Amino acid sequence: MQLLPIIYLIASVTYIVGLKMLSHPSTARRGNLIAAAGMILAIAGTIFLYKYNGQRLGNYEWIFSAIVIGCIIGVLIAKKVKMTAMPELVSFFNGMGGACAALISIVEFDYIYREHRLMDATLFSNVVPPGHYLAIIAGTIIGSVSFIGSMIAWGKLSGKIKDYSFKGQHLFNIIILLLVLATAVFTYFSETQNVNIPFFITVALALLYGVFFVLPIGGADMPVVISLLNSFTGVAAACGGFLYDNKAMLTGGILVGAAGTLLTILMCRAMNRSLMNVLIGSFGGNAKTEPGEKSVHGNIKEISISDAAMLMAYSKKVMIVPGYGLAVAQAQHTCHELEKALEEKGVEVRYAIHPVAGRMPGHMNVLLAEADVSYDKLLEMDDANEEFKSTDVVLVLGANDVVNPAAKNDASSPIYGMPILEVELAKNVIVNKRSMKPGYAGIENELFYRPKTSMLFGDAKKVLQEILTELKEI
Repeated sequence: MQLLPIIYLIASVTYIVGLKMLSHPSTARRGNLIAAAGMILAIAGTIFLYKYNGQRLGNYEWIFSAIVIGCIIGVLIAKKVKMTAMPELVSFFNGMGGACAALISIVEFDYIYREHRLMDATLFSNVVPPGHYLAIIAGTIIGSVSFIGSMIAWGKLSGKIKDYSFKGQHLFNIIILLLVLATAVFTYFSETQNVNIPFFITVALALLYGVFFVLPIGGADMPVVISLLNSFTGVAAACGGFLYDNKAMLTGGILVGAAGTLLTILMCRAMNRSLMNVLIGSFGGNAKTEPGEKSVHGNIKEISISDAAMLMAYSKKVMIVPGYGLAVAQAQHTCHELEKALEEKGVEVRYAIHPVAGRMPGHMNVLLAEADVSYDKLLEMDDANEEFKSTDVVLVLGANDVVNPAAKNDASSPIYGMPILEVELAKNVIVNKRSMKPGYAGIENELFYRPKTSMLFGDAKKVLQEILTELKEI
């Protein structure tokens, strides 16, 4: 019995076990290590045991040089990255995965082309089975779109690229996509000696489509886009598994593709929108209140640091709603200190987590886990909404659209119908923000003008530190 298939089977099992363990923060780290160990095993098995026509891989100096360089770069980036930049990092790494998957398919095409290019007047379809070509072209197109789309998403999340759209862009995108499919079909029925020209035109068009596919999508939809592009990378990797009959790559790609697709669906449900609406709606992209649209009027009420500390210190239950403002201020550790200080005074403290809070799926969960906040204290949206009714104080830290009542009562709002954290059900709401600027959706927040709401302006970390100081004196 050959050893390599057994290694691939073991690696595939570790992917499944690791993915399962990622579903709970208490086991996520161990699950990640288990899946990584399986990946290392699969890579080592491929390098040392894989044979093609009875020959093992050569060029070990190039292979291991690339591995060492990649590991060094990866470690340096991982050590340096801040939690606020984690969404950008996820997009960047996902883009690299898409590029690798696309290159695998391109290299396979190039190998077949070089083997048969001297065959005059022979159609490419005569030398490549349709199933094999389908895996090549699907991996190339999907991997290319995932690569360039993830790079655009990385640029937008890091502030280097702005949302861009133009009149008729959706029609333009459809035309480009149809051209991609048309050139892919044309490539298969081209003469073998010239087939490389339409193939690389297909690659170029796929890259062009990926750029204009992501460019108009606004910041509020970035969690969905990241998840969708992640599923694209998984599908492209699975195509590579088909090409080389590599069970570990096939299993890993299918798991990533399926998980990314399911997560995309869950994100859309959390926003009460269809995936098509996300992709063509440009929600959050350069959104502005136009003349004639409903705007929010009223007076806001501010609260002092000492009054906020006093109000929370004499409460029975406090709920904290973390948002991207918490991540920007890197205030997660200070927030955990506030939680412990309140609990020392007999106050019950919980966290309310919205599925699309932050800039990537699970952003708030990861942020709080870094600060050693107990997972048992994190409540999902439905459970949190039940708890708000018996909560004395809700402290909103940098969240905006996910607590905006307009999603429930303003049919003209772009976020209308999106399930929100119903913080207004609590007795008191304290909102910490740097300013009155709107969130990703570009609309004003009705919550800020409600009678129960008090605004506490300032950097989240600085504000929380000042509250902690006041709490110690009470």
